[in-house]
Amino acid sequence: MANRVAVVTGASRGIGKGIAMALAKSGYDIGFSYRSAREEALKLKERIQEQTGRRCEIWYAELEKPGTGPEFVEKAAQELGGLDVFVNNAGMTRFESILDLTEDGVNNLIALDMKNYIFCTQAAARIMVRNHTRGSIIQITSTRAERAYPMDGIYGGVKAAITRMSESAALDLAPYGIRVNCVAPGAVAVRSKEELMEMAKHKPIPLDFWDRLGCRIPLERVGTPEDVGNAVVFLASKQAEYITGATIRVDGGLILPGMPEVGSEGWGGKRKENTESGN
Repeated sequence: MANRVAVVTGASRGIGKGIAMALAKSGYDIGFSYRSAREEALKLKERIQEQTGRRCEIWYAELEKPGTGPEFVEKAAQELGGLDVFVNNAGMTRFESILDLTEDGVNNLIALDMKNYIFCTQAAARIMVRNHTRGSIIQITSTRAERAYPMDGIYGGVKAAITRMSESAALDLAPYGIRVNCVAPGAVAVRSKEELMEMAKHKPIPLDFWDRLGCRIPLERVGTPEDVGNAVVFLASKQAEYITGATIRVDGGLILPGMPEVGSEGWGGKRKENTESGN
């Protein structure tokens, strides 16, 4: 029986790291891309191989550049001998008021968080169709795709677009037995306290930020990369073989209550006073 293969974009740290580790623990050989964190990527590769016994290969990829994502997916599948699970995770988070948006900033976010997702999905699907693999494609989106916050109009809008695209892709690929689903994280502590303490040596960082935020979430803690990884493993598994076109929120109930009952900050965090016009 051939080894199962999972490929993840942007897995050297944070949520992607949790996803790659969870998939390796569940029996997949792993291929993943990285961009800036080469040392962390190498450490994760070594950890996966030592702790799980699974094969792990890594590739440097500037996924915001046209064609780079599909090229990475093809290369990883060829090197690892197939593709059973593909996870679109790599992306940037950009929060700006509509008053402050720039064309370059919007274009960069769309290139990485939307166009790259679309064409990596296409590349993964084509490989699965070609190999007659009844595979699973999973997009990492955000609860911001369905709940608006200040300064996330473009980021949240792009995540909503990926969710909607995935629903149609699920219909396109259902005849081939390929499932397409989304995992929407809420607040996830992508850095450990040890990492935050190290970063605090160079710039001011509130070390208790995640603890204070966790108290305001219904399940009384923030999420972890492992939480997101476990949801991905479930969607990739036989237990989820009748699920497609769905989104699983992994947010501890964060967006359920609506407007927070605690906290007195203004909606935008900063407010510019209106000035009277001459009219």
